[in-house]
Amino acid sequence: MDERHLIAEDRFVELRIWRVPRPVRASDHLYKFSLAFVVKGICVLRYDNEAGKGSHVHRGHKEADYKFVTPEKLLEDFWSDVEGWEEP
Repeated sequence: MDERHLIAEDRFVELRIWRVPRPVRASDHLYKFSLAFVVKGICVLRYDNEAGKGSHVHRGHKEADYKFVTPEKLLEDFWSDVEGWEEP
């Protein structure tokens, strides 16, 4: 998956999920992902699994672990956070 969706004039989401031959370092599944919600040019929400850190979510300046289950669940959780996001 490699998609970009315009949500409003000043916000969009970018969804990138791909299957990899081996788990990314510190992950226990065969997916690499980066899901971002950008508002007014600032990434306010991002789910990713960069090498060495495993699956996690960034909400503003805070970072927390994320338990990856399936790509479908990942998308469900991400969209739920996007819908619940409130401008500070």
